[in-house]
Amino acid sequence: MAGRYLSDDPALALEHAQAAGRRGGRIAAVREATGVAAYEAGDYALALKELRTFRRMTGAEIHLPLMVDCERALGRTDKAVELATSEAAASLETSERVELAIVLAGMRRDQGDAQGAVDALSIPQLDKNRGFSYSPRLFRAYAEALRGVDRAREALTWDRQAVVAEAALGIGQFAEPEILDFDDEEETEQAPPTGVALTEPETATEDAPTAESAGAVVSEDTRAGLREEPADSTDDSAEHESDDVLDEGADEEPEDDEGASDGDLDPDDDFEGGSEDDLDPDDDEELLDPEDHGAAPHDPSDDGEGRGAQDV
Repeated sequence: MAGRYLSDDPALALEHAQAAGRRGGRIAAVREATGVAAYEAGDYALALKELRTFRRMTGAEIHLPLMVDCERALGRTDKAVELATSEAAASLETSERVELAIVLAGMRRDQGDAQGAVDALSIPQLDKNRGFSYSPRLFRAYAEALRGVDRAREALTWDRQAVVAEAALGIGQFAEPEILDFDDEEETEQAPPTGVALTEPETATEDAPTAESAGAVVSEDTRAGLREEPADSTDDSAEHESDDVLDEGADEEPEDDEGASDGDLDPDDDFEGGSEDDLDPDDDEELLDPEDHGAAPHDPSDDGEGRGAQDV
């Protein structure tokens, strides 16, 4: 529940995490959830405390960027810089290093060093042509840093590229609605480790595939298979299909009442086999003699609409 409400209502997510902490405070995942929820809710002192506890319990440094940001938010810039440049930072995964670079850029900007913020984000992961899960946040942070050094036109390009990355990755404003299926054990589809190719906004429409180009991707094997197919195969199949249709029509018995057999004595079939004077066609005693098969054919116009008074 803490994870479900983390983005929409961080305060409620923190309440759920703290409720779990009162019951399972010795579980590392509970301390982690409490620390992350406290960070999102703006309680940086609690977040730092819980994340430190999680690190002691597991030895994992995955939340080091959040801890650095908590130190910065609490006004302890020197402590934040020390933590960001520690040996633990060198062991971070790629996405975590990107988050740490974004935090360091914010620290430089708070200190009035606008160019230092740009330098902090000038990392190998800042690739305009490849998109990863962290790319939209990195692109927008870099755009903000560029505005700080009066490079607004270039910043606009990176803002647009962040939208292109979200569209290619299917995240952010392009994410599909979340559907919770507790019976579905399939893993969520993730972006490939090499990222997805991005197109710059200026050339996005030019590179879009057209109907003609899409039709040109038929493989040579497929074309060869089409060429080897006999030319008269279509005519034969059409002829056989027409014969089958005629056979089906021949096997079915006509439903026309005028074509009913003279020996049909079913009183439930539109009064066939019963005389027009029968008041109760379902009465077996009023049926014709089984030996008499000369009953008059049924009049289709007399189906209950044109009977006389004695038919009531």
